[in-house]
Amino acid sequence: MIARLGVYCSHMSADADSGVLDGYGSICAAAARQVAAAAIAEAHRNGWTVAVAIVDRAGDLVVFDRIDDTQPASIRIAQDKARTASRFRRTTKLFEDALHGGRGAILGMPEVLPLEGGIPLIADGKIAGAIGVSGATSQQDGVCAQAGVDTFLKLGSMRAGESPTEH
Repeated sequence: MIARLGVYCSHMSADADSGVLDGYGSICAAAARQVAAAAIAEAHRNGWTVAVAIVDRAGDLVVFDRIDDTQPASIRIAQDKARTASRFRRTTKLFEDALHGGRGAILGMPEVLPLEGGIPLIADGKIAGAIGVSGATSQQDGVCAQAGVDTFLKLGSMRAGESPTEH
């Protein structure tokens, strides 16, 4: 699933036809923090230790968080999953599925991490960034990433200036 919506950040002006991100069209830090928090909360609910990265449309880090005792390698892997999802505009699960289906050429593609847990975030039909999660199994990482996407979608259904508790 690719998240499609408009996200409104309180420090930006909004027009009725487009979601407001930051001045460059990327997910703003305020929304990124909420998306990461939702993924972390899902991991806590399930007893998983994960790292979560939210990147902008260029694949550069906006927000990073992790649960204590998450394996150190997951710090980089979460960022790489998010970067793959943002730059290729598709979930990392699609790459993993293609690899399992015999498409070994994926391993030769530059900057592709073919493991579930990276999902792009689309606002107003344009890439706004992505979430990447690592630390549990790939499927569990995907569950946590989806929790972040669901929060992104919820934020997008609110009007500018509304808080999640008002909606």
